[in-house]
Amino acid sequence: MKLRMLLVAILLVLTIPNASRAQSTEPNSDAWIESLRSDLRADKVAIVGKAMQFNDQDGKAFWPVYRRYEADFAKVNDQRVALMKSYTDKFATLTEADAKDMINQSLKFESERIDIRKKYAKEFQKGGLSSLTIAKFLQLEHRLDLLVDLKIASLLPPLLVTPANELPPRSADCPDHVDMALRD
Repeated sequence: MKLRMLLVAILLVLTIPNASRAQSTEPNSDAWIESLRSDLRADKVAIVGKAMQFNDQDGKAFWPVYRRYEADFAKVNDQRVALMKSYTDKFATLTEADAKDMINQSLKFESERIDIRKKYAKEFQKGGLSSLTIAKFLQLEHRLDLLVDLKIASLLPPLLVTPANELPPRSADCPDHVDMALRD
């Protein structure tokens, strides 16, 4: 349950500007998570609109394609949310098979993200947007994704942390800074 609440906290942090509109209750966490994701998508539309500063012609070409792009990304992100839930639920008892499955799901997610970007870069071009405008949008998307990915990574339980009582004794030739980093 604690890790499930961590997932909810992650999604809360990702949507801080609108988090006050959502209410967290454990039994209804899926509905709450979806509400937060919806708020995040709305905030993202505002960020994209402000950052891109489209003229009327480019805006008419961009927004219909962007809505389809976001719908495809939402489907992929559904897989990501399911993976995070699975990870937080199984973290304390993660098996080799679970880890292998999560690796495959994570790589599939990353691959699908790239495939969607490739597909819609072509769609934006077909819609009449310049390559410069598309490159600017993809750079903005990449930066927003990095922020979200970093926040998620910083809040999920890390696999690399080993409890101090499980660490091997310190080697005499191990530098202090390396030993302290391993024990943190």
